[in-house]
Amino acid sequence: MNSFINLLLLLFTLPTMLMAIFVGFDLPVEFLGVSGNALPYKIQIFLGLGMLLLAIGLWRVTRRWMGIRMTKQVQKFKWNVAISSSRKSRVITYTLLESLLFFSLGFGYMALTEDAWFPTLAMFVLGVESLIFLVVNSKNNFRIGLTSKAILASDREVILIYLKGLRQVSISQQTVYFDYIENLQLTFPTDCIPEDQRNEFFETLRGQLDKNRVLFRLES
Repeated sequence: MNSFINLLLLLFTLPTMLMAIFVGFDLPVEFLGVSGNALPYKIQIFLGLGMLLLAIGLWRVTRRWMGIRMTKQVQKFKWNVAISSSRKSRVITYTLLESLLFFSLGFGYMALTEDAWFPTLAMFVLGVESLIFLVVNSKNNFRIGLTSKAILASDREVILIYLKGLRQVSISQQTVYFDYIENLQLTFPTDCIPEDQRNEFFETLRGQLDKNRVLFRLES
């Protein structure tokens, strides 16, 4: 889901940047017969693009804060631990880069044209949120939990694997594959789990599955 939301952000970031370039450099818009700075409704266009960027970003913000809130409720899980240190390091690095990208885009819009004030604001809001997310949660709130119904991992993204409808669980290298009845396959990265906790995780997972319906294979 995080990748899908990032793709949406990219899709709307590109036209916003192109719009800012055309307006900022007053480039000709030939099919309309005007220059960028004289483009009709340019303020409204920037406002609409900025609202879309902010809405998509807040969708991701809401999802990952909800995931953190759920995995923090350790007592509701049969098994719950903090993510591995290697995964945590990558999460911190990628989130800092993400924040830097948002700030860079915001400054870029602002440098090109003052008319892009709302997309600039949207990028700054998302950049600041990423930093707050790290400060609040990076110590011990990035966790993975297992209930009788699902696996939930929450850090900069949310991974949710339901156990209902499974027909096979198998592991290959660094990935766990969950195959469902209707030919659906979901994957889960084992690097989320601390190495010294993996045997306990798989034993707990095995205990939640119907042995007569679900094939459980851990051989690589």
